[in-house]
Amino acid sequence: MVVHAQNFKNQALQNYCSLHINRIEHNCNIVIEGQRASQYQSQPFSHTQLSPSVSSTSYQTDMGADVRGTTDGTYTWYRQEKEIPENAFDPDSGIEFKGILLSHKSELFHFLLASILIFIIGFITFYPIFFIYPWATFMLAGFYLTAFLFHEFGHRQAAIRFGLQTKFRLLTYGMLITGFSLVMGIVSMFTSSGTFPMLALPGAVVVLGLDKINRKTGICKAAGPFVNLCYGIILLVVSLLIPIFPLNYYIGMAAYFNFMLGAFNMIPFGILDGQNIWKWKKKVYISLIIPLLGLLILTLVFIYSPISPYIPG
Repeated sequence: MVVHAQNFKNQALQNYCSLHINRIEHNCNIVIEGQRASQYQSQPFSHTQLSPSVSSTSYQTDMGADVRGTTDGTYTWYRQEKEIPENAFDPDSGIEFKGILLSHKSELFHFLLASILIFIIGFITFYPIFFIYPWATFMLAGFYLTAFLFHEFGHRQAAIRFGLQTKFRLLTYGMLITGFSLVMGIVSMFTSSGTFPMLALPGAVVVLGLDKINRKTGICKAAGPFVNLCYGIILLVVSLLIPIFPLNYYIGMAAYFNFMLGAFNMIPFGILDGQNIWKWKKKVYISLIIPLLGLLILTLVFIYSPISPYIPG
């Protein structure tokens, strides 16, 4: 999941032509453009974090209608990329990031905190295995973590490739969901009660400059599920080549994590990657969703079938 959003604290600078140094009421195109810029930045926008109700918006410009991407938790800034200041993630940049927790902390801090939370949730999820194969619990928690991180790294590296400013950031609502899941998981673990559905969604990659649906936005969005697809295929092949049970079985489960995460993010709805990929190019969407779903079903058969290739004959 990739987030693209930003909001200036300061009002837009007024623009004047060389013939009109003093601001007066007239129809100069440059003054009109400056007024439009101020209107765009001062206009209130509704924002929702990690909510399926977030939708795409279109704005009419002098060049025609631009198809906008999903707001992904706040709203997409309308101005052109050249208006984004250098080092936009610096505390003195003048940008206020909405829906992002500790937005100006270092990226390493955000990655470490998200990684710790996801690993703990993965450990709790597979805790029953600990009494049979202790090493497997740690291994599965690690694969659970890497499936999430590699997905976000895919978004991040694609954005860097296009020269966009991007960093991984903790999301406020995502941290609340993750924290609640963590508490309920710990309670269920110590009380031996039913396992509560646990969601690990602490953060996402924030990309500045994705202002409409185009090739740049589509590739940045598709990079995450694509990485999960490739990583899952590698793990699936490795699991079938290793004739050691239960090691091969748990590596097969790790492949399943990636196919599941990739397929889930391909749902064309809300803030998920699939919505913008579908709007950008349906052929790319189909070329990703078909192998993800197919391999997801295949790994489920391998894991739960009584004739699983992982179980010694």
